[in-house]
Amino acid sequence: MNRAGVIGLGYVGLPLAVELCRSGYKVIGVDLDPDKIEALEAGRSYIDDVPSETIRELVDAGKFRPTSDYAPLSDVDAISICVPTPLRKTREPDISIVADVAESISKILRPGQTIVLESTVFPGATEEVVAPILMKSGLTPGEDFLLAFSPERIDPGNQEIAVRDIPKLVGGINERSTEAAAEYYRPVFSTVISMGSAKEAEMAKLLENTFRAVNIGLVNELAILANQMGLNLWNVIDAAATKPFGFMPFYPGPGWGGHCIPVDPVYLSWKAKSYGGQTGFIDHAVQINNQMPAYVVTRVSELLNEKEQSIKGSRIMLLGVAYKRDIGDARESPALSILSLLRGKGADVTYHDPYLPHVDEGVGWDSVALTEDALRAQDCVIITTDHSSIDYEMVARTAPLVFDTRNATKNLVGSYSNVHLI
Repeated sequence: MNRAGVIGLGYVGLPLAVELCRSGYKVIGVDLDPDKIEALEAGRSYIDDVPSETIRELVDAGKFRPTSDYAPLSDVDAISICVPTPLRKTREPDISIVADVAESISKILRPGQTIVLESTVFPGATEEVVAPILMKSGLTPGEDFLLAFSPERIDPGNQEIAVRDIPKLVGGINERSTEAAAEYYRPVFSTVISMGSAKEAEMAKLLENTFRAVNIGLVNELAILANQMGLNLWNVIDAAATKPFGFMPFYPGPGWGGHCIPVDPVYLSWKAKSYGGQTGFIDHAVQINNQMPAYVVTRVSELLNEKEQSIKGSRIMLLGVAYKRDIGDARESPALSILSLLRGKGADVTYHDPYLPHVDEGVGWDSVALTEDALRAQDCVIITTDHSSIDYEMVARTAPLVFDTRNATKNLVGSYSNVHLI
């Protein structure tokens, strides 16, 4: 194999395309967003973890060809599908984009190609949804072409672990498909792990993030309890983490966000119901994590009330609207929910985020400058994302009231009575 295609050039697909190119593949990247294709053709990256210089070099060298046309994919050896799989408003899995991609591939699919789904789906989706659509090509999956699932495990903003050093799981619809997918990814990733089936690989992805979701839900529930008890939960967690076995620290926050953690447990819970299964732990974690933005607003309301102020008419600034530290991604960010809830209660809300100069949340919002004058003008500042570039000592020293949902002021709480932790 020396020719590859990547469908979906977002936070997952573009870094994968770059790694494929670096490993010797010539890559055709397909995305239906014309703005993305225009940017990539001009050598501009829109992903924080992928430098524009890298894109420019790969495009100029003819190693990477971005396009909105599926036709050139008929010439590649393997295709990776990296498109979004969000939740519907009914909180049910939405894999319609995956289905649309499979329809498009079926029109250009040729014998001998390997198709790998990387988008998160419920267990069984590769065989139950993708395979039947690809069969419209007249080809038989597992015989005429190979079909596998390999979960994306990219961690946006992580500067410590390179994409190629994240072990790559692959599971095919049959042994031949597993072997083909492993062969495809082996030059790209340091470790490739073959699994017993596509369904096993799909389940492994959901387990990874459901494990995180349940534990985040646990500490968020304990954060609510700790506040009632007058305890600093962050100190409690740090103390428990000194145990060299049997404990893994998780930390509370204003909710959950991103393209995986809030979505994957729901995919698993939804599929479990089709088997008559119960997912009490998962469902409770989802409930707790979803209610955290409202809990943050309640806590802020209580703190303002202690100063004989109401949320209505109060000037409130959110520090950070990205879903995690040091990235420009606001997908499913709890900060946006908090922003909307505060607006609904009549607060005058602004935000500062060095990675997101503009967000759309009902109406367009622009990041404001973080200055001492701006901080003094607020009735409350809520730290919703702990970006490392923010001067938290200045925030604590200057703002009349600070509610910290990320423990960004860990070393300042005792020195400033105006700072409160979630």
